[in-house]
Amino acid sequence: MKSPLEESVLMMIRPVREEKEHIARVAKTIIKTAAGQGGAEPMIVGSVARGTFIHGDRDLDIFLLFDPALSREELEEEGLRLARSIADELSDGYFEKYAEHPYISATIEGFDVDLVPCFRVESASAIRSSVDRTPFHTRYIETKIGPLVDDVLLVKQFTKAGGVYGSDQMTEGFSGYLCELLILYYGGFPALLEAAAEWKPGTLIDLEAHGTKEFSEPLVVIDPVDPGRNVSASVSLDRMYEFVELARGYLNAPSRLFFFPPGEFVFTREELISRINFKGTYLYAITFDTPPYIPDVVVPQLRRSLDSIKGLLERNGFIVNSAGCEMSDACCILLFELDTEQVPHTHRHIGPPLWNRTNADRFFEKYMAGNSPGIFGGPYIENGRYVVEIQRRYTHAADLLRSSEVLEVGLGRHVRQSMIGHWEVCSGGECWSSDIAPFLSRFIGRQSPVARILGNEKVTEDRLI
Repeated sequence: MKSPLEESVLMMIRPVREEKEHIARVAKTIIKTAAGQGGAEPMIVGSVARGTFIHGDRDLDIFLLFDPALSREELEEEGLRLARSIADELSDGYFEKYAEHPYISATIEGFDVDLVPCFRVESASAIRSSVDRTPFHTRYIETKIGPLVDDVLLVKQFTKAGGVYGSDQMTEGFSGYLCELLILYYGGFPALLEAAAEWKPGTLIDLEAHGTKEFSEPLVVIDPVDPGRNVSASVSLDRMYEFVELARGYLNAPSRLFFFPPGEFVFTREELISRINFKGTYLYAITFDTPPYIPDVVVPQLRRSLDSIKGLLERNGFIVNSAGCEMSDACCILLFELDTEQVPHTHRHIGPPLWNRTNADRFFEKYMAGNSPGIFGGPYIENGRYVVEIQRRYTHAADLLRSSEVLEVGLGRHVRQSMIGHWEVCSGGECWSSDIAPFLSRFIGRQSPVARILGNEKVTEDRLI
């Protein structure tokens, strides 16, 4: 049974009749156009097909199911041909996207429509590409979700408001299908929150009790149509526990803010500078052109590059308080908050213990004053080991971040290719621009979801006073 609060939320997020009729008409037109051209069986998938879309959603997924006798190359060729033909006839504009294989993303009567080729396989165990599984997801949910649609709408709005909705590489959160499975397993929105408030790493959910393998992810939800797949594989430990915190926060003090939080607080340039100065830290940003690949390809490379450059900074004596990355259509940004922007001209290099005679002798010969350039002190003995004081190559963080050494660490392949062309380094208030101000604000003003919900409400009130 829904609380009065939840009923009032549902009044805001349920699709209205006109909306349902409109999207049904658009979907029917696309299906008819696709079927009329032959070659594949068109099918509506996703939340529209399952009736679990939220009021205002403008996404529509149409899968084009081809004969599995085709090769992968033939599927790509025939699939793109058919998808382009549909888009040419119906859309206001379209472009190709690439995941495991290419598909068409089009705008049709105001809806963002993905036209995705896949194989028409007999069972999920026979899939030949990851998208082949999606029609089975739709059929499974359609047969079971009827009485629980409102609960699905609530958990989707809840996770969107909390910032944990989305299985993309940047979010690492909860997909729509995962939300539906959680509602099916627990039997409703309130029961899900009660259970999630007590989740531990390694929580296992298996609706069909048919899992065939073990998984290492913090949350494991066995796919009902594929016993060897974890539906929640994308959910990071942080997103899992942000959801746990949201569940606990809502159960402790239910509020509309958990479904409709205050607007995101975005720093002005002056506010950003003031916050950094107050903290006494130093902000540096590396920006470069976004590689021409989908986020699922680029984002993991951004994270790898972020970790590698963080390691480079720390090896050179710069303590990194925090680091983050962001990808937009035009540019990528790697952001570092440092405890210091300048280090001494020398650093201590600790050698082997003297009881390891062979290595100790080699160290002594290498660094004996006068024999090795850049030695400011030593070798001397401390705690039974040789120690030398060596001149640093970089004493300012900006100089290191602008140096070619950045290209020599473990960057992602496409990131390196883009940075070889050009990259820029900014510091402090120079990092701010209107395009990345929301990311900078989230980075500098980091808060957990519940702290953000309650804190942003107070900030908004303070600004109005």
